[in-house]
Amino acid sequence: MPENLHEDHTEIRDGVRALCAQFPDEYHRKVDAEGGYPEEFVEALSREGWLAALIPEEYGGSGLGLTEASVIMEEINRAGGNSGACHGQMYNMNTLVRHGSEEQRRRYLPRIAAGELRLQSMGVTEPTTGTDTTKIKTTAVKKGDRYAISGQKVWISRVHHSDLMILLARTTPLAEVSRKADGLSIFLVDIREALQNGMSARPIPNMVNHETNELFFDNLEIPQENLIGEEGKGFRYILTGLNAERALIAAECIGDGYWFTDRVTKYVSEGGLRAAHRAEPRRPVPDRRGLHRDRGGEPDAVQGLRAL
Repeated sequence: MPENLHEDHTEIRDGVRALCAQFPDEYHRKVDAEGGYPEEFVEALSREGWLAALIPEEYGGSGLGLTEASVIMEEINRAGGNSGACHGQMYNMNTLVRHGSEEQRRRYLPRIAAGELRLQSMGVTEPTTGTDTTKIKTTAVKKGDRYAISGQKVWISRVHHSDLMILLARTTPLAEVSRKADGLSIFLVDIREALQNGMSARPIPNMVNHETNELFFDNLEIPQENLIGEEGKGFRYILTGLNAERALIAAECIGDGYWFTDRVTKYVSEGGLRAAHRAEPRRPVPDRRGLHRDRGGEPDAVQGLRAL
C-alpha cells in the first residue's frame, strides 16, 4: 500500500471536514428524529461548491473527476453526515454533463452549480421489471414538439427535495427494436411543473429516514427540448449516471467504516468498555484487535477497502 495514500486530496478532505464540523451529531439526530431533510446541510454543501464538483468550470463548477467526487462523499459520511441526502446530484450530473446538448448545459448547469436548482432524482426503477431495465413499461410518445409520458416508477428518492429529475422511458416499443437496450430515451423533468400536469408522487414508508416514492405518469407532456441526447440511446446514457452512483456509494460506505471505527476507538480509549464490564461483570470485554491501525493511524480493514 503506498505510503502517500493518506496525502491524496488533502485540501478536499480538510475543506469538507471543516464544513461538516458546523453540523454536529445533534443536528443530524434531530433531522432524523423528525423524519426531515437536512436542508441547511445540503445548502451549505451547495454554497461552498462541493455538490458542483463534477460540473465543468466553464459552467460554474469545479471541473473535478469521479475520484474527487468520491472523496467528498466519503468525508461527508466519515463526519457523521448522510451523503444519501445529496449524492443524487453527483451521479445525475454525469448524465447531463456528458450527454446533454450545449443549450441544456448552459441553461441548467450554472444554476445547479450556484445552488439555485437541484438535480437530485433519477426515475428508472419500475415495480414489474426487476433488475432488467430494458423491460421498463413507462412510455414516451412523440406528439408534435412534445412527448407524452405514461407509466409508473418506484423507489424514486428525493423527489420532494429536488427541482429536476432524470427520467428513463421507452420511446420505441420493445417488440420493434433489434436490441432490447435500444429504444429507450432520457428526459429532464421539471418536477414542480410535472406534479401539476400529470405526475403524482406517493411516499413509501420505510424504516430509515430516507424519502422515497412511487411515481405515476398520466400523459405528462414534456417539451422535446428536454430530451437528453439522441432518442433511443437512453440506456447507454443512463449507465453514465448509474456507474458513477456505484462508485460514490462505495466511497460513502468507506466513510461509514471510518466513522464507526473512529467512534469505537474513542469509546475504548475513554474507558467505555471497562465501564460497561464493571456494570455487567458477566459480559466479557470485547477483543480490540479488530481496531488495529496502520502506521498512518488508519484502520486496516477500511484502509484495504479504500485501496480497491
